[in-house]
Amino acid sequence: MLDVKNSIDRLQWTVDHHFLHIQAQHDFMRAWAVQFELAYTDFRVIQMALQMSGPENHALLAKLAKNYEAIFQYEYEFAANGLAGFNAKYGDQIDQYKTLVTEFDGIIKEVQALQA
Repeated sequence: MLDVKNSIDRLQWTVDHHFLHIQAQHDFMRAWAVQFELAYTDFRVIQMALQMSGPENHALLAKLAKNYEAIFQYEYEFAANGLAGFNAKYGDQIDQYKTLVTEFDGIIKEVQALQA
């Protein structure tokens, strides 16, 4: 697999910290939006590396994509409509969001193991 260690590390940091930011009910800030955009790029880099690594990693790729695309919906709502918009749409789903982030942390460890 291509060396995408930095993308993996940045994506994991961003997913985890963005969840904590929203969970703590912190207001939207411009740096959050920049991190969100860069994280999506990192996800695409990881996705491409997994695709190029061969069919043996297809299941991991599918699992990562499904999970991150679900997380993306929560993050996008916050990025597009701020805390009030997030709370209006997903405020009652913070436990589901947390579950997705926990699952993401496990999936990304599998991806990290391919970099060893």
